Amino acid sequence: MTKSKFNDLLAVQIGNEFAASQQYIAAAVWFAGQDLPQLAKYFYRQSVEERNHAMMMVQYMLDRNLPVSVPGVPNVQNNFSKVTEPLALALQQEKDVTRSIESLFRAARAEDDALGEQFMLWFLKEQVEEVASMSTLYNIAERAENLFDIENFVARETIGDSGHDPSAPEAAGGSL
Repeated sequence: MTKSKFNDLLAVQIGNEFAASQQYIAAAVWFAGQDLPQLAKYFYRQSVEERNHAMMMVQYMLDRNLPVSVPGVPNVQNNFSKVTEPLALALQQEKDVTRSIESLFRAARAEDDALGEQFMLWFLKEQVEEVASMSTLYNIAERAENLFDIENFVARETIGDSGHDPSAPEAAGGSL
């Protein structure tokens, strides 16, 4: 098998997606412990969405007959002093993922890997939604006069697509 920067980056990104999933669980647990059930529910859903992203990448690698290794994840941040901290962390995480997805797309293009490039197009579109959603949530939290305003916003508004996109790639084992 020919060495491929795209395939190497994709293997790393699987780990990044699992790490994001775990970080979102940690944020959800923190929100739940702060009696903020709407934010907790939102971040539990985000965790599942990130897990599904990782499994979409796994399925792609399996479909292309590429070796797949499921990595461990680094420790996550569990403690925060105010509600905007996990939101800022999530926003930065999504911006970092966007840069990684852009690198994957560029690597596929540089290798003339049309299938890899096409696969990454969905993730590029997804990252626009992810960054926009986290930006909105962070901005609302920054402007809110109290925590109930944030909870009411999350309960009232649709933020993102909740991981339901019929054009999404198939996840290994099926999406949760």
